[in-house]
Amino acid sequence: MFARDVTHALAVLTPGQGSQSPGMLVPWLEVDGARERLREWSEATGLDLIRLGTEADAEEIQDTAVTQPLIVAASLLAYEIGGRRDVWPADAPVAGHSVGELAAAAIAGVLDATDAVALAAVRGAEMAKACALTETSMAAVMLGDPDEVVAWLDEHGLAAANRNGAGQIVASGAADAIAKIVAEPLAGTKVRELKVAGAFHTDYMAPAREAMAEHAAKISPRDPNRPLLSNADGDVVTSGQEYLDRLVSQVTNPVRWDLTMQKLAEIGVTSTVELPPAGTLTGLVRRQLKGTVTSTTAVKTPADLDKLAETAGENS
Repeated sequence: MFARDVTHALAVLTPGQGSQSPGMLVPWLEVDGARERLREWSEATGLDLIRLGTEADAEEIQDTAVTQPLIVAASLLAYEIGGRRDVWPADAPVAGHSVGELAAAAIAGVLDATDAVALAAVRGAEMAKACALTETSMAAVMLGDPDEVVAWLDEHGLAAANRNGAGQIVASGAADAIAKIVAEPLAGTKVRELKVAGAFHTDYMAPAREAMAEHAAKISPRDPNRPLLSNADGDVVTSGQEYLDRLVSQVTNPVRWDLTMQKLAEIGVTSTVELPPAGTLTGLVRRQLKGTVTSTTAVKTPADLDKLAETAGENS
């Protein structure tokens, strides 16, 4: 069991859907053992993750059924490679955004890496099916008072599916309601519709939640070996079963990344490392935790891990 009453300088972050980009696995395949690991995960998911991460175009990897396991695989591959280079403190807290919570669960020892990638494939495929049932969408709402934005969305029958902090809330719900807020934004805000399959993190995803629950029931989770933060409320979860239950309910519940970042600050985090496909969470941390988190790294290639290893060696 990890100590809960100590501070942790460095936290590991794992991104969610929307962070993917064509060819994002290309530099990682140059590392010994990477292809073999990805082949294992490809077999577990029924997807050719190597081809998808190197040759597929933006449209193909935007498919929810593809995106989610691909992102989790990219994060876990980089984490394992970093582990071989002694990059990570053994007690480094970990937090994932949306589907990134599956990668976080594997890093914290709650799930095996292969189980995490396979569960991401189930999650993605079932969410894609749920999206096809009703015409729904999502939109990013920038700026404005968060509470006022949430109330405004509620008036339009929309959910604040992602409260990301740093002046960003993602609205989710019926496509016509999303179109209306895009056309008529709340005063002081900017609204941009997102290219997604449907209304994630709402009750529209109930069929996917049920499928996730059925699959998760076959998994025997372990208690986390480090602080593992939850999107539900930012809390540190110490029970593996509770975290797995939260992974299931998260499919229809809002992502509270704002509270997750708040908890990172509370437990003393001063630096973050975001795993591939990195960038989005690093930007949110820089804006929301400016002055608290003084060092942020978005890992995009193995060379970024080498730099981290050098820094770790200098500080040891």
